[in-house]
Amino acid sequence: MKKKDLVSGIRFSKFEKKEQTPFERLFEIFKELITHTSGDFDEAIEWLRELDKEYGLTDKDYTIDDFIEDLQQKQYIQQKNNQRGDGKGKGFNLTPKTEKLLREYALKQIFGNLKKTASGNHKTKNTGSGQESTGEFKSYQFGDPLEKIAVTESIKNTQIRNLKDDFTLQEEDLVIEDSFYKTQMSTVLMIDISHSMILYGEDRITPAKKVAMALAELITTRYPKDTLDILVFGNDASQILLKDLPYLEVGPYHTNTVAGLELAMDLLRRKKNTNKQIFMITDGKPSCLKLTDGTYYKNSVGLDEMIVEKCYNMARQAKKLHIPITTFMIAQDPYLQQFIREFTKVNRGKAFFTGLKGLGEMIFEDYEKNRKKRLE
Repeated sequence: MKKKDLVSGIRFSKFEKKEQTPFERLFEIFKELITHTSGDFDEAIEWLRELDKEYGLTDKDYTIDDFIEDLQQKQYIQQKNNQRGDGKGKGFNLTPKTEKLLREYALKQIFGNLKKTASGNHKTKNTGSGQESTGEFKSYQFGDPLEKIAVTESIKNTQIRNLKDDFTLQEEDLVIEDSFYKTQMSTVLMIDISHSMILYGEDRITPAKKVAMALAELITTRYPKDTLDILVFGNDASQILLKDLPYLEVGPYHTNTVAGLELAMDLLRRKKNTNKQIFMITDGKPSCLKLTDGTYYKNSVGLDEMIVEKCYNMARQAKKLHIPITTFMIAQDPYLQQFIREFTKVNRGKAFFTGLKGLGEMIFEDYEKNRKKRLE
């Protein structure tokens, strides 16, 4: 026998960090910048050039212009169409490939920090003929699917019963693996895009975008039967598409929370799933209503009684439709937190009072926790 034939098993070696190429190093920074600039490629590259000047990110062998050329060759960006014919159509747009990549990047940033769960999909507390094993067994009953029969346990029962007799498998020996019903969840994520989301020198909209992109990527890849609708609310509320997320910006808006809740409930009414929920990310008080004549009633001073009461009414309506509302309040004002507490009490939902740090982790943990139970 040759010596090499005696060598078997697993070989261990010292971990060596993978060396990044110049493109890969710049691309990591670019993904962060393009999210902050709401998909504005020219602005992101301008920031990248400034960072290059300060920190020497490139050298003569690989420049920012080389990086842009690689982005185009790898189909991460595409030339803008100049439909006006005035010479102002220069520059680049992101491709769908990059939009997908940004969602994956956000998912890795947020979900990668969470503790791994024991199983891939989550479950309700109810047992039955579902798809995920509870680790327990029950007696076979007529009508149970044959593929659920636990062969090893059933044979063990037969052996115990036939210690002295011939081996004969009978129906009473059969057991099946008990399982959880799998749930399907319909979620609406509401994002506040009022002007306060960029006030006081704090960028609050970028973390909200990242959460939305990551949550969308999680649902489409891990829970494909779930649905996620995303809407934004300022003076009005509107639904946005998955591809729109990297380009989301705040506006000179007040906060029409009522319009956001109305649209959210309208979207959920169309869903066939039993389990429905609303996640709302906001940092400010409700300060706007759209009246029946199409005009707007706005009041940014304190908590307006009429606007607040409308919000409470929406919370009650959601409760009647068995739609819990979970609010992620990223403002620290005590009087605003008191409003959210009352709003949550009326709806019997949940509220988290948090800053931007840990926002994504909290939303992900709550989403997965809610999937384990049947919301009623």
